[in-house]
This record gives sequence, structure tokens and C-alpha cells, in this order.
Amino acid sequence: MKTIIYLMIILGAILMVNNIIRYVNFLRNTKDVLSSGGKKNSFWKGVACILLCFFLVGYLLVAFLGNPDLMIAGILFGGSIFVSIVLTLLMRMINTVKENCLNIAETLIGVVDARDPNLKGHSQYVRNLCMLLYDYLPLEKRSRLNRVSLEFAALMHDIGKLGIPEEILNKPEKLTEEEWKIMRNHPKLGVDILKPLFSFREIFPWIEYHHEQISGQGYYGILKDSIPFASRLISVADTYSAITMRRSYKEPRSYEEAVAIMIEVAGKQLDAELVEIFCQIPKKRVLECVPDSLKETDL
Repeated sequence: MKTIIYLMIILGAILMVNNIIRYVNFLRNTKDVLSSGGKKNSFWKGVACILLCFFLVGYLLVAFLGNPDLMIAGILFGGSIFVSIVLTLLMRMINTVKENCLNIAETLIGVVDARDPNLKGHSQYVRNLCMLLYDYLPLEKRSRLNRVSLEFAALMHDIGKLGIPEEILNKPEKLTEEEWKIMRNHPKLGVDILKPLFSFREIFPWIEYHHEQISGQGYYGILKDSIPFASRLISVADTYSAITMRRSYKEPRSYEEAVAIMIEVAGKQLDAELVEIFCQIPKKRVLECVPDSLKETDL
């Protein structure tokens, strides 16, 4: 009987250690625009982590210093299983919420793209390219970005075009200087639209400065070191998408042509290091980023 009692306690302690590791990883993965929360949430997350560690210490004290019976062993073992189940359900719920929010964002962006025939599928294309480029970043650079936050910033980088008059968006001729001033305001308009979403504040600069150039010739004249890293990444994806997509005023360019153009402007318009990483991604992987809505129209 003693063997069974101590086996249950040891298994419970091992499971609790696993629960603590899962919870810490869970906390690391909730530092994004959807689940970061405020200071109050951070406080309770910390308290929960401390309690899990306290329970683990309790297991060890009971095992080595106490004289547990079968009931105590059963309660401790059952408690570790309960915590494991709760963590699993919590993680699944968070993932479901994120997926639903992403679907809502895609629907909203579809409305933006629908206002301009030249933008059909563009935002989804940029999102797909950004996530691909993110996956190929060196670990040090990847650790600077939250994947979920980057995905939402990439998907919603053009949401400010909701505030641009359709006669400017759909104008087939070259825009006048005054019209360009209005068009260049769409990144700031995007931030204004998203401002009620307090948790999105992290990605506001990413969206606002995605048209900045390394040389300082972008919309706001910001130089490389002041441009958020995520904005530079989105800019690379945005540029490739713009070059390879069909427009009412131009034919789409091939992968090879787009890469050649990007290499030419690397260090002037685009971040040279990010362009180099992008060009090292297998062509097949890049072509797979084309959304279904664009495949139907042959880009």
C-alpha cells in the first residue's frame, strides 16, 4: 500500500512540474494583441504561477516529511490531474478565441479590399508572406516579435484605406499631389480606426510606419533605425505583393522580376538584411503564399 501511495504522490509531483512548465510557456505565448491584458491580469497570472509552485512544494513535503495515507495521495494526485485538465481547456479556449478573432479580422479586411479592385486579396497575401518571412528569421530576430501580433499587424496594415475616398482609391489615372497627401495618410487613419482596441497599442507603430523607407524617403521621412522592425518586415512583404499582383494599370511581374527589383532597392527602400533573408526562402514556399482569391484571377 505504501508503494502505491508514494507512487501516486511522485506521479502527481511530476505532473505538477509539467503543469508549471506548460503554464510558463502559456504565459509567454499570451503576450500578444489578443491576450496580453492589463496590469491586473499580469498580477493574477503571477499569483497563479506562485500557487502552482507552492502546490509542488507541498507534494514534496508530504512525500518526504509527512506520513501520507491513500486518501491524501489520491487528493494530491487528483489535484494535479485537475490542474492539467484546466490548463488544457484554457489553452484550447484561447486558441479558439484567436482563430475567431482572426476570421473576423479577415472579414473586415475583405471589406477594405472590396472597395478597391486593385487590392483584392492583397492584405491576406501580405499576411501570408510576413508569416513565411518570420519563420525564416534567425532566432534572435524572431524573438523580437510576437507571431500573433505580427500576423494581425500584417493583415490590418491597410485598414486605414477605409478612410480614403473611393474616387481616390479607384482612380485609374495618376493621383494629384493633393490626392497623394490624402492617400499617404492611410497608415495614420488605420491607427485611428484601431485605437479603441487598447490591447492593439503594441502594433500601432508597426502599422503606421509600414511605408517608411530605409533612406528616409517614406511617408513620414523616418530613417532606418527609427522604423520598427515589424514595419520593415511588413514593407518587404508589401513590396513583393505589390510587384507580383495584377493592377488595373499594370501587369503582374514574375517571382524572378520581383526579387531582382527588391534586391535593387535593398538598403535604400527596404531593409537589406530582410531582403536577403526573403530571397533565400525557396521559391515554392513564396508562391504558396498566394491566397485563393488571387489564384482565381492569376494574380
